[in-house]
Amino acid sequence: MVPKASLTILTFPKRDNLHSLKLPKPHNVLVLVKDDEFIRKDDEFIGMAKVVTLLTEIIYKMAEETASNLVQNRYAVVTGGNKGIGFEICRQLASKGIVVVLAARDEKRGVEAVDNLKSLGVSNVVFHQLDTKDPASVASLANFVETNFRKLDILVNNAGCNGLVMYTEAYTAFIDAGNHVTDDKVDSLKGIVEQTYEKAEECVETNYFGTKRVTEALLPLLQLSDSPRIVNLSSIYSQLKFISNEKIRAELNNVECLKEERLDELVQQFLKDFKDDKLLLNGWPLTVSAYKVSKAAINAYTRILAKKFPNFRINSNHPGYVITDITCNRGLLTPEEGAKRPVMLALLPDNGPSGFYFDQMEISSF
Repeated sequence: MVPKASLTILTFPKRDNLHSLKLPKPHNVLVLVKDDEFIRKDDEFIGMAKVVTLLTEIIYKMAEETASNLVQNRYAVVTGGNKGIGFEICRQLASKGIVVVLAARDEKRGVEAVDNLKSLGVSNVVFHQLDTKDPASVASLANFVETNFRKLDILVNNAGCNGLVMYTEAYTAFIDAGNHVTDDKVDSLKGIVEQTYEKAEECVETNYFGTKRVTEALLPLLQLSDSPRIVNLSSIYSQLKFISNEKIRAELNNVECLKEERLDELVQQFLKDFKDDKLLLNGWPLTVSAYKVSKAAINAYTRILAKKFPNFRINSNHPGYVITDITCNRGLLTPEEGAKRPVMLALLPDNGPSGFYFDQMEISSF
C-alpha cells in the first residue's frame, strides 16, 4: 500500500499521453488519496502500482521544469564525487548551473576529476578533500562551505564501500555465470567474495556513521537554504527483508518511535554480533552483511531526519544496478543513467516527497 503522507495525486485531464500533460505549478498540487486501493483517473479505476509509476513520472517532470528556477546561487556537496555515480551526479548538477563541491578522500583523484569535468566544459565544480570517517576532515569541509558560500542547498551522500574482500576474477566469473550472492550460498563463496570484521567495520563506519557525520556537520548550513535537499545513496540490499530478526526489522521500520540513539545501538549490536560470529544466531544477513545493515540504517536515518526537518526534502535512493567499481564493473546501467535518480531527488520542488526510499525513480517499500 502506498503511504498517504506525502504522495501527490493530480486530477488528470482526458489525454492519452502522460508526457503531454501540462503540469500545474508546484504550489497548486494537492496531497490527496481517494482510498486505500484505487484512485479514479477520468472514468477508469487504476491500481496503486500504476499510481506510483504515474506519480513518479510527474515528480520527475516537475523537478525538470522547476530546476531552472532553483539553481540561482545554489550550492551542492557530493561525497565520493571523484568517480562512478558520484562523478556523474557532480556533472549533472553542475550542468544545471549549480556550484558543486566535489568531495573525495583521495586528493589526487579528486583534483583529476575536477580537471576531467573542466575538459567536458563544466567549470563550476571545486574540489575539497573529505574522509567521512575523520571528524577533522568533515569539519574542514563544513568550514570551507561556510567560508566560501555561507549556505548549502544540496547534500548528496554518495561515498560508500561494500565491506567485502572481492576476488575480482572469480567474482566476475561467478556473476557472469548467472549466479547471485545470497545467504543460501554463503558456504560456497570462499575465494569469490568474503567478509572480515575489519571490512565490516569500515563499511559501517563509512556508509552509516560517515553519512551521519557529514550530514550533521552541514545541517546548520542547509538550514540557511530556502530549499534544502538531502539525498542519501542507498541500495536494493537496504530492504528489511534481508534481516530475518523480526524484532530488529520491526524497530527499523517503526520510524514514529525509532530514535537516532537506538539506531546507532542497533548498528553497533550488528558489529558486535559479527565479531562474535553470531550473525546467524541473531538474525542478521549472512552475505554482504555490513553493506545491507548500513544501507538499511541509512533508510531509517533518512526517515528520522525527514520527520525532524519537515521543510527539507530528504530521501534515500537505490540508483539501480550500475556499472561501477563497487560491482566489479558489472551492472545494467551506466553511471550517467544511475546518476539521474539522485539528481532528480536533489532537484525536487518544495512540495515534493520527503522521507521516502526510491528504488530508482519509484517510491518503494522499505
